[in-house]
Amino acid sequence: MSIRLRLTLWYSGLLAVALVAFGVVIYTVVYRNTMDDLKSQLKQVAENTDVFPSRFDLRVARITGSFDPNTIYIQLVSYTQNKNGQIRQITPNMLATDSRDELSFPFPVLKDVQDRFVKREVDGMSFLIYEKSVTLSGSNNLVGLLQVGAFNGREESMFSQLRTVLWIAGVLGLAAAFALGMFLSRKALRPINRVTEAAERIQSGSGLGLRIPREKPNDEIGRLTDTLNVMLTRIEKAYNHLEETNAAQRRFVSDASHELRTPLTTIRGNIDLLHKIWTSEDEPGRQDGLSPAEKKEMSLEAVSDIADEARRMSALVNDLLSLARADAGYEMEMELIPLRQLAEEAARRASFLPRKAEWNIGPIDALDGAWVNGNRDYLLQLMFILIENGFKYTPAGEVRLYAVKEENRIGLVVADTGIGIAEEDLPHIFDRFYRADPSRGQVAGTGLGLSIAQWIADMHHGSLEVKSIPGQGTAFCVWLPLQAVPSVE
Repeated sequence: MSIRLRLTLWYSGLLAVALVAFGVVIYTVVYRNTMDDLKSQLKQVAENTDVFPSRFDLRVARITGSFDPNTIYIQLVSYTQNKNGQIRQITPNMLATDSRDELSFPFPVLKDVQDRFVKREVDGMSFLIYEKSVTLSGSNNLVGLLQVGAFNGREESMFSQLRTVLWIAGVLGLAAAFALGMFLSRKALRPINRVTEAAERIQSGSGLGLRIPREKPNDEIGRLTDTLNVMLTRIEKAYNHLEETNAAQRRFVSDASHELRTPLTTIRGNIDLLHKIWTSEDEPGRQDGLSPAEKKEMSLEAVSDIADEARRMSALVNDLLSLARADAGYEMEMELIPLRQLAEEAARRASFLPRKAEWNIGPIDALDGAWVNGNRDYLLQLMFILIENGFKYTPAGEVRLYAVKEENRIGLVVADTGIGIAEEDLPHIFDRFYRADPSRGQVAGTGLGLSIAQWIADMHHGSLEVKSIPGQGTAFCVWLPLQAVPSVE
């Protein structure tokens, strides 16, 4: 059973109970008011009727007050001669006429006489009768029964019509309410149907870009629609990010495989060369014509190539390990570090790196008293990545390290006068394995250094900025948040 039908049935059931209760209340109020008025009139006439009782005779002496003799019927029953009762006197409107026989109310035997209201059928007509016992004055001996009645057929007909009207109105009202309830529930649940249709379309492959239209943003359904649209937006962003991550991961694996294949091919080729050089003399009928000095020279060159490629692979594996830690959410151990000592250590070690450009330091006075919360080893690695890049891409000129300070952060700048970076390449230099076309094939590298540098800067709640002019040089600036200077203790 659908929610729409259940809601309508509940609504219709509650309305039916309310209609029945309303009808019962209306009918009861009308019935009681009408019958109470008639009973009060009959009782008043009975009280105003003086009966002259005696042991041998019984008659109506007089009737005081006013009453309608055409609608009120009085009958006096005597039990003086017979305990079963005998009609002693009746009002003139109960006498026989041309069109009917004489009316007489049925009456009880002596032992059943009591003051009460009863309904009787007389000649097919309904009467409400008030029966009042008549006793001898000065004693409790019951000698008669006074019956005052009125025709209540009109009232009964009115009550029958009222019941019919209430039943018909209730049934029609319930049917109209059921139809209206189905219409309103359909209209109220239409947004939920749209939500279901949208979910089905998304499930069938229509895409996460689908949004649910809303009509009334201020009601519960409108808020639900807004919440679902926000959720779909977040799911779409997460899905797109996951797709981008998967694509980047595939590119990462492909590029890593490519970068590893090159040194492995070189190593394997040199090993095969060494194997041929030193096993050719052992094969019968084969002479390569190489002297021992030539063999030694070729062997040393092959070993040197193997060592270079092994170092390259080692550096690549270390870089991949750092990026794997970054992807796995690696948390660095942090401590307060004096930044000037760190910069001087990086500058001292950088002076031993192979280079063609001049290596200059300063000014670094901004680092005096500057402390940062970070990891010493990773910050040194970050500085070396920037310095090595400066040496690689500066065939002539200088590479300089200096410091700048701005409000509550400190910046370490590595600037060179090298080949620079094209404007279209700047947005991609921090991507993994990305290398600008002019440098590809000219300068050795894996394209992972700046990705690692960006990750280290992010882990230190810092930022890495770059400015470059092709043919004039590049400047990388690492901004780090300053920390309070620790006390002497």
